[in-house]
Amino acid sequence: MNVKAMFYSTCDDKAVNCYLCPHNCVIKQGNTGICRVRKNIDGELYSLNYGKVSSLALDPIEKKPLFRFYPGSYILSAGSFGCNFKCSFCQNWTIAHETPDTADIPPDKLVAMAEKYKREGNIGIAYTYNEPTIWYEFVYETSRLAKEKGLKNILVTNGYISREPLEQILPYIDAMNIDVKSFNPSFYKNICRGSLENIKETVEISAKKCHVEVTTLLIPGHNDTDEEIEALSQWLSSISDQIVLHLTRYFPNYRMSKPPTPYETLERAKRIALSHLKYVYLGNVF
Repeated sequence: MNVKAMFYSTCDDKAVNCYLCPHNCVIKQGNTGICRVRKNIDGELYSLNYGKVSSLALDPIEKKPLFRFYPGSYILSAGSFGCNFKCSFCQNWTIAHETPDTADIPPDKLVAMAEKYKREGNIGIAYTYNEPTIWYEFVYETSRLAKEKGLKNILVTNGYISREPLEQILPYIDAMNIDVKSFNPSFYKNICRGSLENIKETVEISAKKCHVEVTTLLIPGHNDTDEEIEALSQWLSSISDQIVLHLTRYFPNYRMSKPPTPYETLERAKRIALSHLKYVYLGNVF
């Protein structure tokens, strides 16, 4: 079911301007934005992935990863398809950049499933696997219903969302894991087709409203210098030295074939980050 999108304006010749994320795509009739899931149909913008669920699992909350938010609990994790980044190292490219099989699950049904799994230790719903902010209309409606039922809502996101939609959804979000893929603007521009400054804004705003943990996938030769780790951890500590930083190991995937991150690189980065932050963890190690 296609649902009319939020956060757009109409232009001349039946084009629309989507401002859900900082790409601010101007989309001609019949086309989609960079994310592939917001389409101009007869001069109006529609979400193509509303209620379309490609992945669904009851996961340990530490898998998101969230290490200091209800540790030991479980979270019903749901994903759709599409992404507003074009990372060549994407770990979930089969749903981010392909069109997978999906099931139709409306918001009330997903919330009912989350309630059912309370007996298994479930505390709520995580919107994850692909980029959840481009699933905005579905996530917004579902998170509001979940909040009414006393469930927790979690976003696992690249953080590339405009300020207005971010601030509108934050009252319903309890925790976020935000990727800070690099602390180098050129990395975001050339490898992700995004902007570091927008990601920083998302972290800074969100950390005032909910629990935030940050993940950085360390890729050899791209974002693993001592200077970059120092700058990243210093910036995070300027927001709060309580922010959890996950430094995770890269493995070849999608369009990047570099060898995996050496374990020694992860250990070195952890030592640097711990000089500024209280909680630093390594991931994808074993």
